[in-house]
Amino acid sequence: MAGTPVQVTGTVLTTRRVDAYHALTVVAPGIAERYRPGHFVSVAVGGERTSMVTRRALSIHDVKSDYGGTVELVFTVRGSGTAWLAERRARDTLDLVGPLGRPFPLPRDPVHCVLVGAEYGSAVLFPLADALLERGCRVDFVLGGASADRVFGAMRARRMAETTTLTTEDGSLGVRGKVTDALPSVIADTRADAVYACGPMESLRSVTAVAMEFDIPVQVAVEESMACGIGVCMTCVLPVIGDDGVTRMVRACAEGPVFRGERVRFEDVGTIPFDALGAPGGGARHAS
Repeated sequence: MAGTPVQVTGTVLTTRRVDAYHALTVVAPGIAERYRPGHFVSVAVGGERTSMVTRRALSIHDVKSDYGGTVELVFTVRGSGTAWLAERRARDTLDLVGPLGRPFPLPRDPVHCVLVGAEYGSAVLFPLADALLERGCRVDFVLGGASADRVFGAMRARRMAETTTLTTEDGSLGVRGKVTDALPSVIADTRADAVYACGPMESLRSVTAVAMEFDIPVQVAVEESMACGIGVCMTCVLPVIGDDGVTRMVRACAEGPVFRGERVRFEDVGTIPFDALGAPGGGARHAS
């Protein structure tokens, strides 16, 4: 049953603003009991008579057993669909499908883990941190955003992690700069064994580069636009190098959203590389 997606009509329990972001807690028992850190949900937007036919993929920030199971969804307003979601109130209902995607793999043994979150991508890292702590792992956070109101979860991170490093591009909170500016020293100071990250693609590309410099594994949850969320529409494909060294265009919603960072060809995201399987030119790029 774990991870098998279901479609439910969930009742909104609470709504809140978290600085620049919105959070909805929805009663969704079938989804809550199947959830694993890194999963997401797709939500129908606009109501029954809307012209917005595609769903919106939302991160799950928290899962609780209250009311048979609730999920808290975190998002930012980017268009008409998320603007509609931001207007939902308690006792409204939402059509949700989930849990979707591939969750974060967890280490077998207690290790030192650095969790890196940029903007509201940080939301998915907190259930992961709980799972890592339950396994006896050390957890350290690096959280960042353009400004203080775009750094998500700073207080919660400080309560649960050994250390929490905050960065803002405008210097309004923590260290001035990006998460990747602070990451090398955090990895070195904590003697990290692994890195987990979520955020915009450019941030994940830089985090992966830092982890590779330290020769430690990195798992990234990518933020690709997803229309269906179940692997049918092919709008969220990106080039990923497989275990056999062959580059394939894979679906972020189905084969991801969690990938080994060094396998994602970040420089080619948004294109179909000439050497991808099935692309004109043939061939394959092999993992080093």
